Amino acid sequence: MPSSVIRRFSYDEPRRRLRVTFTSGDVYDYAGVPPEVEAAFRAAFSKGRFFAS
Repeated sequence: MPSSVIRRFSYDEPRRRLRVTFTSGDVYDYAGVPPEVEAAFRAAFSKGRFFAS
């Protein structure tokens, strides 16, 4: 399902960095994100709701 808050995201597993681009155009990098958290985020029905939790 498309998100009304998150435009796209990418994950750099070796660096454990999650990059999130919001629909506002803001881009945030989150360091130290475990692969299992990224996998849960990717699988979430609502990316915005998962991200906000």
